[in-house]
Amino acid sequence: MARAPQATGMARSRNGGVASLIAYVSRFTTLYPGDLIATGTSQGVGLGQKPPLFLKPRGSELRLAVEGLGIQHQKVYAWNADLLE
Repeated sequence: MARAPQATGMARSRNGGVASLIAYVSRFTTLYPGDLIATGTSQGVGLGQKPPLFLKPRGSELRLAVEGLGIQHQKVYAWNADLLE
């Protein structure tokens, strides 16, 4: 990854709390022991940077690291409705 981490934070610092987040997500999907809910940034949001930072449709990569568990990678692509067929 060419850039430094853009956000770090703990779940306990999120507005609304973890329990309300789990209750909300559980309305739409079944959660199982060990599931992760990637919520975005708790601090360091790209829009607040000067200049603002946004994901690029090609080439951006998101990394989610959980100490003791590992690292998850996602690549960003532009929306393409043809991929749904």
